Amino acid sequence: ARAGAAGEGEMTLDSRGPRVAVAGLVLAATTLVGIALKESYTDRAVIPVPGDVPTVGFGTTRHADGAPVKMGETTTPPRALVDLMRDADRFAQAVKRCAPVPMHPYEFSAYVSLAYNIGEGAFCKSTVARRLNAGDYQGACEAILMWDKVGGRTVRGLTLRRQAEYRECLGE
Repeated sequence: ARAGAAGEGEMTLDSRGPRVAVAGLVLAATTLVGIALKESYTDRAVIPVPGDVPTVGFGTTRHADGAPVKMGETTTPPRALVDLMRDADRFAQAVKRCAPVPMHPYEFSAYVSLAYNIGEGAFCKSTVARRLNAGDYQGACEAILMWDKVGGRTVRGLTLRRQAEYRECLGE
């Protein structure tokens, strides 16, 4: 059932209760903790998987000024947390911009985690975003599972992360 036209401030209903207009969704502390745990902390820039870009802290790939992280750079836990908060907020805004549809907070959290890991451009062009914008919420959650490869190869760690994000997206 639907309540209203799902415009700003309105909600859509399903069996799990209301979906919140995307403008009303906020980045939850649990989302930040979840991303931190999935990304793991490193005080020195690393290439997380072959073919990827250097990351430092909790998966940060770019500094506040937009400059890319370079191998050899270091960080501290407090700086890494500041970067995580900044980066997660950026990806939350990308999810809102690229999929401006009502969502449950747990769906939003799963999509922010995915976007944090795959990047803004990839998320915005993804089947996940297309299905969300088409109102196919179940299909959007399922599409998260597609993002477990690097260079065409399935990566076990990504498969496990995507399965966790999928379950979160379903509200489990």
